Amino acid sequence: MKTAIIFDCEFLCLEGSQRRFWCAAHDPDPVIAQIGAVKLGLEGEFPILDTYKSSVRPIDRFGKRYPLDAYFTHLTGITEKDIDAHGVALQDALSGVDSFSGGARFWSWGKDEMNMVAISCYVAGIQPSIPARRFDNAVKLLIAAGMPIENLAKTPSNKLADYYNVDHPPLQAHDGLDDALSLSYTLQRLMKIGKLQPEVFDRL
Repeated sequence: MKTAIIFDCEFLCLEGSQRRFWCAAHDPDPVIAQIGAVKLGLEGEFPILDTYKSSVRPIDRFGKRYPLDAYFTHLTGITEKDIDAHGVALQDALSGVDSFSGGARFWSWGKDEMNMVAISCYVAGIQPSIPARRFDNAVKLLIAAGMPIENLAKTPSNKLADYYNVDHPPLQAHDGLDDALSLSYTLQRLMKIGKLQPEVFDRL
């Protein structure tokens, strides 16, 4: 079955980091701490075939583990205990999600790969293991499905399923897997009702 990988990352921040473009003296580098991914079937009933979630040890430019700010923990639910118990090295997390993908293209709401691969690998001093051509922006898919441009800019990934009134299990905002599921449920619904053709995943 043809598949697409819908993914989302949670990356380090302090309160106001996004507004400052992570440029304040006390802002951490926006390296990833969590990857969530969904394998979405592009044929038949467009099933959700599998999911992937990985905690990542966020490392600074000198190889030291970044502490998690209380704001980040409150926003994402990710704790120091989670990272200590389940966190893996960036290289292992990328290898894991790449294996999970089975070679399918990755889609995120925006360009999460910039934090997952470009910034995080640069800060960690490692060679990116997944090339940029494997990634694309799921906003293009929603444009193809007719979502108004003015609504795209104000609808985060965790609000997409609700925007389209899709019934779904409870989801936690700013959790990598749950945000990827919100986008996946939306794409699944749009394909089922014929507003999004699965061929679009190959054409964009």
